[in-house]
Amino acid sequence: MGVKKSRFIAERPKSINQESNPLTAKSQPLSTLAGMRILVAIASYNFAQLPHLEEVLDSYHDICVTGAIVHIFVYTTVPYPVALIDLLNTRLTCKGLETTIILKSPQVRLNLVDSHRELFYEKIEEYDLFVFSEDDIRVTPKTIAAYIEHTNRVEQIVGKSPAEDFNIGIVRYEYNFPLNVIMDDRTRHATENVTRVYWEHLATPIVPKALDKVPNNLLAENYVHLLNHHQGMYMAKRELLQAWKERPNCQFDVIRRRPGSKNNPSQPSEGTQRVWMSSHMLHGSKHCNVQLLLPLEQFGQLNVLHLPNKNYRRVGKKGRIGGVGSSIENKFATGDEQFEAASSMLLTAMEAHLALRMAYPATKKESYTGIRMINQWGGYESVRKRMRDYEKYVANGGVMSSADFVSWSWTESDN
Repeated sequence: MGVKKSRFIAERPKSINQESNPLTAKSQPLSTLAGMRILVAIASYNFAQLPHLEEVLDSYHDICVTGAIVHIFVYTTVPYPVALIDLLNTRLTCKGLETTIILKSPQVRLNLVDSHRELFYEKIEEYDLFVFSEDDIRVTPKTIAAYIEHTNRVEQIVGKSPAEDFNIGIVRYEYNFPLNVIMDDRTRHATENVTRVYWEHLATPIVPKALDKVPNNLLAENYVHLLNHHQGMYMAKRELLQAWKERPNCQFDVIRRRPGSKNNPSQPSEGTQRVWMSSHMLHGSKHCNVQLLLPLEQFGQLNVLHLPNKNYRRVGKKGRIGGVGSSIENKFATGDEQFEAASSMLLTAMEAHLALRMAYPATKKESYTGIRMINQWGGYESVRKRMRDYEKYVANGGVMSSADFVSWSWTESDN
């Protein structure tokens, strides 16, 4: 009696030779992303989510390592201190990776998410793929490769022009850690049943209320769509961006505020500005009307980690943080919170970086090639001082001054 193979174990290729092995075939690139030019725009209002932004930047560095050319523009309202830029420069060293910080006025508020639109269309002929993302979504080489693969496949199935009606999307996930447990060595067994959860997609039955086959006969066999199409990001090939620009009721290149309620225009009828910009404007039936697609068999390849891992806690009684077990009104977001810090003995990345720079001074480069920071705001004196510090750092070939070792806290401000 033969042994039944698990459906999770891939069949061994019948033969592996110089022609079929992608690792040895001269005509086959090692990565499907090799040579691809990718423009990434990230909205990162201030330093409140800096830990997540650091991981996001690292993930795009990983994409560069596959052979892609990745140019990142971070839109923010706070200038970065030289020491932080110097630290990030040591991490983002891939050839083909460029990072630019664009400083905007804090008065832009939620409309910071719109800033990239003009950039995308200004540079539309220079890149193959465009990615917009909030600063807490981890995008990996797998994510990009899966997007490209299925975007091309959809075009093959329905044709080039009809393919403009569709776009491959993503699904954000978090991990459902216990709500009432602090994770340490004594409680690590509490994660035995922790798994990924899609907190934004709760309708039941799951099919067809949360997920359903796409309403297109040619694609229905292989693709599904989400009834809630909010993603916090989007990706688009150049040809799609160009097509959406001319699409009736779409004008994807035009920055505009989200629709307001009929009787109260100040209240959004289709989510906040960031939700409108990243999702509803593109997929809404009254607007661009582009159908979101997710591959049925490779569904998990288009899953991306929402790094804060906090939104799943909102599911429950009154949608309150803490979920079903909470009967106490949330006291956070008052500005008066007191937080108990972790041990001051912990070695921070910045402390290690500054110590290394002091012990082993950096060599002045003939031409500075690190992170660029552009002030499109002006700002307070503290902002202008930080820009002057940065300009001195660049002029000195990426070598910090003695003052940069002292004035490195990114929360310093005079406003």
